[in-house]
Amino acid sequence: MTIEFNPSRGPTLGVEWELQLVDRRTRRLRQDARQVLEAIPELSESPRPKVMHELMQSQLEIITDVCHTASEAVEDLRRTIERVRQVVEPRGMSLACTGTHAISDWRDAVYAPVQRYAELVEEMQWLAWRIQTFGVHVHVGVRERDKVIPIVNALAAYLPHFLALTASSPYWGGQDTGLASSRAIVFGALPTAGPPQTLADWAEFEEYMDTLKRAGTIKSIKEVWWDIRPHPDFGTIEIRMFDGIPTLREVGMVTALSQCLIQQFDQQLDRGYRLPHPAPWVVRDNKWRATRYGLDATVITDDNGTTAPVRDMLYELTRELAPMSERLGCADELAVVSDVLEQGNSCERQRAILSGGGTLDDIVDATLVELAEDRFVTTNLRMSNGAIGHAGT
Repeated sequence: MTIEFNPSRGPTLGVEWELQLVDRRTRRLRQDARQVLEAIPELSESPRPKVMHELMQSQLEIITDVCHTASEAVEDLRRTIERVRQVVEPRGMSLACTGTHAISDWRDAVYAPVQRYAELVEEMQWLAWRIQTFGVHVHVGVRERDKVIPIVNALAAYLPHFLALTASSPYWGGQDTGLASSRAIVFGALPTAGPPQTLADWAEFEEYMDTLKRAGTIKSIKEVWWDIRPHPDFGTIEIRMFDGIPTLREVGMVTALSQCLIQQFDQQLDRGYRLPHPAPWVVRDNKWRATRYGLDATVITDDNGTTAPVRDMLYELTRELAPMSERLGCADELAVVSDVLEQGNSCERQRAILSGGGTLDDIVDATLVELAEDRFVTTNLRMSNGAIGHAGT
């Protein structure tokens, strides 16, 4: 199999943000994506749609055009969301994004009317039935095909960083799972999901994809849902490890982080450096640690089993990437990492509301406010200002 890679001119960006449709009265998910999309044909029916179906009718996927900076991507998303709000709010809904919805039951979900989703459900059965999960995917352009696999291998070391920063799914069907990210478990159960396969080069990637097709494991490489994967058609590396992200600020943060890391690795390859590639057991173990503990995880830093707190590693990483962020014009977006480390990721913010006397309904209210007002909420809104379900009004 020959897989053509369409190289990008530079570290261009594309962001996919999976949003929840939440009923403001019941706070449960609404299965109304089809009606919303029908009301915005200028965004949903163009040759390059900016709003699309996802697996469940409770979801909308918001997609940027090709962007060059994190701030440009954020503004692109903001404009699309403003248009979507004009449709959903008169229907009694608001938008939110966390890796899972705290109180809705996956058994109430309705599948989107898309053929490839119907085929997925038929093939995966229970594994697909319960994927009422939400995430953010960031594409970063790469200039040369032969750089892609070394960069993917190097990025695998940062899976716990990506997940710890964005872990937002402690609750599943009204129950605290004890995890920072239940989404990582639910989606990661798919046979072709999980950490990327460690490969030597593009030729080995082509051979591996060919083997999977011959074996009947996949029909196309689009069915390989690695946490980080090459996207040959777009000429990008796609980072899919991020949990659902509640605020535009945090979406800008992970977009900047992704662009800085990939551009730094790209330039190191130009200088003749050999990029690191952690052992597969380290990658798997670290992903579990971030899944369980989020920002409180202690992760493995080398093949000998040395460990360090992921919070410390994130502080060090942002300092290391500061010069690159200045060159790429995303220093402000990258700086939000410090805000998350100080105020908590979404998982921590949600649990703070519950520990402060709030309920799961209050957590849903908080996520609506976080997206609507682009700010972090760590306290029970009803107790602080009497506002119940005012998000999006």
